[in-house]
Amino acid sequence: MSNRYDSTRKWYAIHTYSGYEEKVADSIRQRINAVDMADKIFDVMVPKEKQIQIKNGKRKVVEAKIFQGYVLVEMKLTDETWYIVRNTPGVTGFVGSGTEPTPVFDAEIAKIKKRMGVEDPKHHIDYAEGEVVSITDGPFKGFDGAISEIDTQKGKIKVMVSMFGRDTPVELDALQVKKV
Repeated sequence: MSNRYDSTRKWYAIHTYSGYEEKVADSIRQRINAVDMADKIFDVMVPKEKQIQIKNGKRKVVEAKIFQGYVLVEMKLTDETWYIVRNTPGVTGFVGSGTEPTPVFDAEIAKIKKRMGVEDPKHHIDYAEGEVVSITDGPFKGFDGAISEIDTQKGKIKVMVSMFGRDTPVELDALQVKKV
């Protein structure tokens, strides 16, 4: 066995075609069972987190992929496992330097798992700081202002509204504004 292979159980990142992450993960799971690799390929994970997206004025909780185009595989790297994972349809390669797959550090996996397990979903706010918006609801309805701050935890934005000749920050819900 060459230096390329590490027979200890580690996580590796594999690059896939964008949008095929779930299909690749399912295919690898099926292959694990089909070729009896459960003692060499242990787990397959598509890192996702819950986000709140606002569409048509309604909040919706969706599971968004943290890393588009990547799937994580926990395995012992051998010729066999490399071949099975690498030749799964939709996989474009292992992440690593040159042709050598590089394991993902345990600390990074812990961070990703923690992020996936976050109970409170974050808001996905489709505005950028500095963008001018029109306030559609509340006491400042009809005012326009530039966004000065976005809080994705609470789903709130701060808009600088010009009142009495000076800019005043107004905290609003992301549902209370629309793009100009």
